[in-house]
Amino acid sequence: MRVAYIDCFAGIAGDMLLGALVDAGVPAEVLAEATASLNIGASLRIERVDRSGISCTKVHVLVDGHLAEAHAEPEQGHAHSHDQEHSHDDSHVEGEAHSHEAHEHEAHEHSHEAHGHGGEAHSHDHEHSHTHGRSLTAIRGLIQAAALDGPVKQTAIRAFEMLGHAEAKIHNVPVEEIHFHEVGAVDAIVDIVAASAGIHHLNVAAWHSSAINVGGGTVVCAHGTFPVPAPATADLLRGLPTYSAHVQQELVTPTGAALLRAINPEFGPQPAMRVERIGYGAGTRNSKDFPNVLRISVGETSETAAISGQTHAANCETVTVLETALDDMSPQVLAYVAETALAQGALDAMLTPVIMKKGRPGTLLTVLCNPAQSAALERLILTETSTLGVRIRQEKRSCLERRHIPVATEYGEIRIKVGSLGGETMNAAPEYEDCRAAAAKHHVAIKQVQQAAIAAYLRPETAKEGGKA
Repeated sequence: MRVAYIDCFAGIAGDMLLGALVDAGVPAEVLAEATASLNIGASLRIERVDRSGISCTKVHVLVDGHLAEAHAEPEQGHAHSHDQEHSHDDSHVEGEAHSHEAHEHEAHEHSHEAHGHGGEAHSHDHEHSHTHGRSLTAIRGLIQAAALDGPVKQTAIRAFEMLGHAEAKIHNVPVEEIHFHEVGAVDAIVDIVAASAGIHHLNVAAWHSSAINVGGGTVVCAHGTFPVPAPATADLLRGLPTYSAHVQQELVTPTGAALLRAINPEFGPQPAMRVERIGYGAGTRNSKDFPNVLRISVGETSETAAISGQTHAANCETVTVLETALDDMSPQVLAYVAETALAQGALDAMLTPVIMKKGRPGTLLTVLCNPAQSAALERLILTETSTLGVRIRQEKRSCLERRHIPVATEYGEIRIKVGSLGGETMNAAPEYEDCRAAAAKHHVAIKQVQQAAIAAYLRPETAKEGGKA
C-alpha cells in the first residue's frame, strides 16, 4: 500500500506543503495547472533554496506577476514568516493581517488596518487597498467552477470551510459573514487548491503524520496578545497531538492546519514502510540552527512491497469500503445519501436489496472511496442514516489507465473513454453524458448517437491513436 508520512517537526504552512509535494515527486505542472484553472491572476514560482543546510523546494505565489508575500523580508531574519505572509519583528509581533494565510484578523469585518510589523498600519497600497474581500461562498463557487477533478475540489473546499468555520467561531459571527482580504484570499486559495491537486496526484492510500510542533512565544492579534498558536490555528488544531519545542516563533499557520485537517492523517510514529521519495518544503524564514522545512516521505508498506513484482502492481490501488445494512429508512433518504456521498468524493455508492433478520427486506449501502475521504464519508453515513455502526475495510483494486479521445460525428463531438493496460487498449466506450446531450439536441435515439461515436472511433486514423495509451 502506498503511504506518506508528514514530519511536522518545524510546524506546517501552505507553502511548505506545496514545496514538500514538489520535492517528493509531484510535477510542478500539476500545481501550475491547478493554479491557472482558478482564473484569478495567480501563478507559481518554484526554486531550490537552503534552509539551515537542508536543500529544499520553495514555492512562491504570484498575484498578477508580483509576489503575494513581497512585503515579507525573509532574508532579514524576521520572526516567522513561515508561509510567508508578512515579516514580523524579532519580538514575535504578528499582525492578524497575514494575507498569505488569511488569518482571523483578515477575516473579521476587514479590521486589519492597524496590525503587523509591531502594530504599525499596513501601507501596501497595491495589495491592501481593498475594502472588501471574498466570502466563503464566493471562494467555494470559485473552486467549484475551476477545471479540477472532483476529489481535488472536495479537499480544497473542505480545507477552506474548516478555515472559515474556525474564523467564524473565534469572532462569534456566521461563517458567511467571514470575508478574506482580496490578496490574502488569492494566496490562501492557491495554497489550498494547488496542495489539494498535489495531494491527490501522489495517489497515496493512507496519510500519516507526526505530532505537530506549534513553536512558542506570543502573537499580537486585533484583540490583544495571545500565546502561540494564534486563536484560529488553535481551534483548527483542536484534538490533534501538538507540542512546543526548540524556538519561540509561530510554526503553524491556519492554512497549514486546515490542509492537515483536510488530509486527515493518522498521527503517530512513521509506519513500517519502504521509503521511495523524500521531499523537503521550505518556509521563507531561514534560521541559523533550526531548519524551517516540512518533510514528506512517500513509499510502500511491506504488504504492497510483497506484490511489487507482480504485473498488476502498477495499476493496483487501495480503496476503503464503507458498508451498512438498513431496514427502517425511506428509499428517498437512501437515494439522497448515495448521491451526497458521490458529491463528496466517493468513487462509487451502491444500494443493494438484502433480506435482514426476521425476514425483513432491507438495503445494503456500500460506499467506495479513497482512504483520505473515509472519515468524512463515515460521518455522512452515521449522520444521515439510521444505522448504529459502519463496517470499514481496506481492499485492493486494479484499474486501467483512463483517458478521453474526442471524435467528430454528425451529432457533434463525442468523447470516447479509453481504458488501457501497459499501452494496450482494453476498453473503449462513448461518454454517456455526451451522447445524452447530443441525442436531446438532435432529437434522435441515444443509441444512434452511441453507434455513430463508436463508428467514428473505429475509423483507422482514430483507432490508431486510441491504441496508444
